[in-house]
Amino acid sequence: MLSPKVQALFEEPGCDKNRAKDEKARKKGCSKPLTPGAAAGGCAFDGAKIVLQPITDVAHLVHAPLACEGNSWDNRGAASSGPMLWRTSFTTDLSELDVVLGQGERKLYRAIREIVETHAPPAVFVYETCVTALIGDDIDAVCRHATEKLGVPVVPVHAAGFVGSKNLGNKLAGEALIDHVIGTHEPDDVGACDINILGEFNLAGEFWMVKPLFDELGIRIRACIPGDARFLDVASAHTARATMMVCSTALINLARKMEERWSIPFFEGSFYGVADTSDALRQIAKLLVERGAPADLIVRTEAVIAREEAIARSKLEVFRPRLEGKRVLLNTGGVKSWSVASALMEIGIEIVGTSVKKSTPEDKERVKQLLEDEHKMFEGMAPRDLYALLARHDADIMLSGGRTQFIALKARMPWLDINQERHHPYAGYDGMVELVRQIDIAIHNPVWAEVNAPSPFDADGTVIGERVIGGGASTGARAASPASAALEAAVPAFHFKKFAASGVGDADDC
Repeated sequence: MLSPKVQALFEEPGCDKNRAKDEKARKKGCSKPLTPGAAAGGCAFDGAKIVLQPITDVAHLVHAPLACEGNSWDNRGAASSGPMLWRTSFTTDLSELDVVLGQGERKLYRAIREIVETHAPPAVFVYETCVTALIGDDIDAVCRHATEKLGVPVVPVHAAGFVGSKNLGNKLAGEALIDHVIGTHEPDDVGACDINILGEFNLAGEFWMVKPLFDELGIRIRACIPGDARFLDVASAHTARATMMVCSTALINLARKMEERWSIPFFEGSFYGVADTSDALRQIAKLLVERGAPADLIVRTEAVIAREEAIARSKLEVFRPRLEGKRVLLNTGGVKSWSVASALMEIGIEIVGTSVKKSTPEDKERVKQLLEDEHKMFEGMAPRDLYALLARHDADIMLSGGRTQFIALKARMPWLDINQERHHPYAGYDGMVELVRQIDIAIHNPVWAEVNAPSPFDADGTVIGERVIGGGASTGARAASPASAALEAAVPAFHFKKFAASGVGDADDC
């Protein structure tokens, strides 16, 4: 049952690259053969959990052995303004005995019932995993039965890890929402200025940096999927007038199907950087006016943009003398491959390279236009090559995710987290100022001068100005300071027998 859905996702017609192909070529889609270890960056289950877990009032139940939930819990720094049920781990904790005796489905139903009775969530999401997919547990049947008996929507999420990559899991999560959630609730307050935001995860609470602008303009976020979302908001997303895609590679299938089913137009934009934030606000206002919003919305949007840009640029000018000409290496991907690059170039920072891993063809085209040199784009870089680049000091700082931070630290170079583990919000006008401030702090941290300074020891273990305490004098060693001489006199040096040439000593040598 899952195979046709996966194949359809690989043939995604919403992708501009697929639109240009003929029907035969389109059937091959974007699928690539998996290689051993390819899931190390995140499997399909991990991708589905990333997209759905930030729906904060829902109970997320993983039908699997314990390790699946342990490795996927809170794997992004999303934030909630209210409910915290999403932070509670729920798992059926299947054992070998459950698998052998076929107790998985009964255990799943009992877990759903206990969650509903104890926490009374508006819905329960049940995640299929590798083990439960292989043993053939009928999760759909259990979820239907639980929905009827308990009166609470129970949503099956078919995203077993072995199906594919994290990005495929993102799309499978979108399929679960379109099949079982969106369109199931009809709100009584539908307005002409309602929009959806897709692919925004509210990392470190950064969507809250942008939402006040929409509130000022009278634009209501009907559903932000998934950042700081509520189940009923997502269920009502079909009533919005327009959709903004923040990361097309994650949920483009959801945006396309909402456009086909409910005629909700969508566009791809970014909230990273002054110019991109302004462009996103303009496009949203234009789409809403075309769909019946008041005509003065565009004028009011331009007024807000002019005010916020002036404030942001005045704050950024403070950093220009300290950062202009500094070289940044972006080892991230997706929409950030061009949006963050564009934001940094606004204050004179040079981009020496940017990763386009997980970026769409449109993302790559934007990078080419920005950098005017396609050689600065790279799909992926081996750790040794990345280390060599940093060790040559071809960049002044690297912006990346946590998995490559140690390469920069080994090269004794500044590093800043730009991915999902970050603790600072970088979206919107204020977020851009915060990003530049953090880059300034990282580059000018005095620790880098210390770690790149020559070692204070010579080849004989002598410190500049005094000998190592307990060490014998050596030829050419500097005279000990009075303080160290007095300390040596008070603390006798320890003498150890030398091991034999073979490297093996007697027992009392130690």
